Formats: sequence, structure tokens, C-alpha cells
Amino acid sequence: MSNEYAETREFRGASFRQVDLTGARIRDSDLSGVRIASSQVDDLRITGFDGQAGKVVVDDVEVTDFVKSELDRRYPERVQFRSATTADDYRAVWDLLERLWSETIERAQQLPESSRHERVDDEWSFVETLRHLIFGIDIWVGRMILGEQEPFHRLGLPTTDCAPAEAADLGLDPGAATSFDEVVAEYSKQAARVRDAVAAVTDDQLEQTRTAPLGHPSWGEETNSVAESLRVVLNEHLEHRRFAVRDLAVLEGR
Repeated sequence: MSNEYAETREFRGASFRQVDLTGARIRDSDLSGVRIASSQVDDLRITGFDGQAGKVVVDDVEVTDFVKSELDRRYPERVQFRSATTADDYRAVWDLLERLWSETIERAQQLPESSRHERVDDEWSFVETLRHLIFGIDIWVGRMILGEQEPFHRLGLPTTDCAPAEAADLGLDPGAATSFDEVVAEYSKQAARVRDAVAAVTDDQLEQTRTAPLGHPSWGEETNSVAESLRVVLNEHLEHRRFAVRDLAVLEGR
């Protein structure tokens, strides 16, 4: 079994020479300023969220802008999302995202049940992805915009750094055995909450602020405008659909 290194700073500033890192997995880590020279990087893959991986330079060529433009070409809804400023803009973006997610869910319905629960390269399965979107809607619509005190559905899947005890305190059950159909049904209800929220919001309300604890008391409070909270929900749907489509293509090819 491979060694696992977690929550450590022992490699900060370290040098690796003639080291075999074949197949290594690095997640939720800070690699800022890392330099790789005279090394084999065949099939090196970097997965970021909404370009937050930062600047990437390969052989003295910065490829960051190329990656952004290529993602915009493949997923033009990203451009529409970034340009949204008015309530009508947000409604148009959500209408598009609902349609895209409906098509993506229909695509997943063509797979066996086991494939819908299967992880690709240890990324969330399709079912887990929908469960995470449920969690995101509970936070950013239920708690932040609507001010609900207990917004969390038990099937919501929190971020990977959420401790089991924290998830339990919120009434979440990350390890719940659930079916694709059950999760889709709950996600559909949650998507309707977003639809209602964007249908009701006005331009003036977009700038109103809300202050609330995001979830567990240990996470603290945040103050965000209604627009900022909606942008988080929309962006979660944008980025996680990108990952879901990528992994569906792998599962369909098996």
C-alpha cells in the first residue's frame, strides 16, 4: 500500500532528485512556486476549480490564458455566467444551467446503476456530485439567501475537508446508501428552490447583504450579497457539470 501524507508541511521547500513519483496523487495541497525540470511529465494532469489553480508555465510558455479560452470554447455558458450582472441575466444563466443539467442527468440515466456510483480517478461519482450540489443549494440559497436555520437535507454531501463529526452535527449522512433515482428526485426539488429564488430576485435585491453561519459553528459567519450567493450556486453547477461530463465520457467508453 502506498504511503499517504496528510496535513503536513514537511515537504515545504523540499528538493526531489531522481525520485519516482509515478502515479502520485496530490489533492487539496499548495504547490505554489513548484518547479519541475528535466523530468518526465507524460500525462501530468492538473484539475482546478474555475481557474483557481493559478498561473501555469510550461517550457517558459504561460498556458493559463490558453486553458481559460479553451474551456470557454468548450463550455460557452462560462462566458454568459461571468457577464451576468442583472436579475434577468441571472435568470437566463440558471435557465441554461437547468437545461444542461437535465441533459446530463438523462445521459447518466443510460448507464448502469453501478456506474452512476463509480468514481473516475477518485473524483466524485455522478451521484456524489448531485449530492454535493444539494449541499451547496442548502447553504447558499437555504441559509444565506432565505435565512433558514436548519436548511440541510441529510443526503447533502459537504466538501471533502468537512470532518465526520461536523457533518453529523448538520444532520448530514455522507456515507448514506442511496439510489440514483432518490438523489435525482431530491436534487430536482433543490433545483426548483434555485429557480424560485432567481425568479423572485430584483436588481435592487442583488446588492442586499445577508449574514449567516455557513454551516457548522466552527466554520464561522459570512456576509455576502445576494448576487454573491447566487454566483456561488451557479458556479458550482458550471464547474461540477464540467467534471461530470468529463467522467461520464470515461464511463460510457468502458
